[in-house]
Amino acid sequence: MKHVRVYLRASTTDQNPERAKRYIRGFLAEHDITPAAFYIETVSGRISERPELWRLIEDSAPGDVLVVESIDRLTRLPLKQWRRLSAELDQRGVHVVSVDLPLTHRALKEEPADDLEGRITDAMQRMLLEICAANAAADYEQRRRRQAEGMAQAMERGITLGKRADKKRYQVIQTMREKGHTIRKIAELVGCSTTTVQRAIKDGRTGEHESEMRELQRRYQQDMQAAAEASRALNGENQATQPEKARS
Repeated sequence: MKHVRVYLRASTTDQNPERAKRYIRGFLAEHDITPAAFYIETVSGRISERPELWRLIEDSAPGDVLVVESIDRLTRLPLKQWRRLSAELDQRGVHVVSVDLPLTHRALKEEPADDLEGRITDAMQRMLLEICAANAAADYEQRRRRQAEGMAQAMERGITLGKRADKKRYQVIQTMREKGHTIRKIAELVGCSTTTVQRAIKDGRTGEHESEMRELQRRYQQDMQAAAEASRALNGENQATQPEKARS
């Protein structure tokens, strides 16, 4: 009996895989299939060393099915690396089903036809996956190029970049640190380097110091304002008593 395993990949901690999980669960329910397991990780599709993906592959037996929402969730690898991954899946007899590619849904059938039509369909499916994988890689390169161009133009205009993009991740890291997680554990869970974690922690301490300084400055201004108001009130009382002294 074949097993259907679902692979969910998010590129950043800001992305929530639960939506895709519900979507794929509903898709499989339409085919009367209960997934054997979900494999979820936060990592770039440009990286070939993905622990959860390779755990899925290791868990799979010939005839099992790997389901993704779309091919770019499985790969944004350069073509050569994708072909190595594809060859590994073929060697292990693992079929790929992408929800957005109906042609691949044939692998969900219990016994795919092994006739001429079936072999032609398999060839078409392989070609389609190859095209989608190439498009996913090209889209990644195009977005990176546009980001680099945008950053270069911003720097030419004297705009400082980086801090705003890292703010949410830094907040997550700082919260995890407050809960007692080690730097290495945080890096593992967030999917970043230990250097990034240390930088975020330092940024949080700097932020706390700046907040304390702002609070001290605010209190100083309030004290100065109160002192000025007291001085004006005292001057007003002195001026009011001067005519009385003059009359006496």
